[in-house]
Amino acid sequence: MAVQALVDAFLAGRRASLARAMSIVEDGRPGCDELLALLHPRLGRARRIGITGPPGAGKSTLTTLLAAGYRAAGHTVGILAVDPTSPFTGGALLGDRVRMEPVALDPGVFIRSMATRGSLGGLAGTTRELCDVLDAFGMDRILIETVGVGQSELEVARTADQTVVVLVPESGDSIQTMKAGLMEIADLFVVNKADRSGADRVKHDLEVMLGMRSGHALGGDDPAHHGVDLTNLRQIANPAKAARKAAVSTDGDSWTPAVIQCVGTTGLGVVELSAALDRHFVYLERRGVLAARRRVRLRQRVVDVVEDRVRHRLWLDAATNGWLDGEMPKVESGEATPFAVADALLARSGPLLTGVTR
Repeated sequence: MAVQALVDAFLAGRRASLARAMSIVEDGRPGCDELLALLHPRLGRARRIGITGPPGAGKSTLTTLLAAGYRAAGHTVGILAVDPTSPFTGGALLGDRVRMEPVALDPGVFIRSMATRGSLGGLAGTTRELCDVLDAFGMDRILIETVGVGQSELEVARTADQTVVVLVPESGDSIQTMKAGLMEIADLFVVNKADRSGADRVKHDLEVMLGMRSGHALGGDDPAHHGVDLTNLRQIANPAKAARKAAVSTDGDSWTPAVIQCVGTTGLGVVELSAALDRHFVYLERRGVLAARRRVRLRQRVVDVVEDRVRHRLWLDAATNGWLDGEMPKVESGEATPFAVADALLARSGPLLTGVTR
């Protein structure tokens, strides 16, 4: 099917064309760039919500419940669920569709399971592009569920407008949470499986850290100076309470993430999570943060495309590889350095990188 014919069917709202377009983009098939270029003017209407956290935190269950809530409110929902690829077979279970059975047959929900295919960061390599396809198709909400994250798998923060970090009582102590870097990327925290022992402690620890990070523990004054307002002592002594109070406001200059307790098996807390996401989105729009995040995302896309094309043009070129092989004896003998050879390679590769022939 020609790209333009596919786009015509896509714009007519045919779900089969959506699935085909996503396959072309995910696999990088011929016509991928043209397809994305034709869809680009239609971007920017969907809210992109990333849902991340350690394995077993209940991300799929919460994603399903959020999707059901959005459908009840009349919104269409696209779901991208990323599963790890086996380093031995190259395959992936892609079992999220099974977990999301309650919404899988809803005509207003489109679920796409993806394998990481070796990509780091908790997402597959084409996740951002597939978000674009769902956005262009007219989905109101796009839910991005990551692979269970570790300390470096934080790519979702560059992909979504809003990031929800899901933890459970077994996630570890508060120091481990901060070490993982999740404090920096989370717009909202969910303590899932809150019916288990330890959930209240995790919630309290998160709120204390949020209060201290935001300066609420200091009551707005620097304790190193004399003259601290004694009326603020209660707030100084209770940063968790101050963080909870700040988390319900959209009027401040900064955003304090809410910490919401949920029980995925019963749906407890999901309404509160959805309301907090709405409140956060209002803040993003009012403060210009949403536009800034989307601008950064587009800029990073340009950088990624340039790096990808430079890599392919250089390392798939036989003449470049032959020249580099010829320079290696000089590097081995110490006559030349890797840095000097790299600079020389770039200098001689200008026409190749720009597509200009001599």
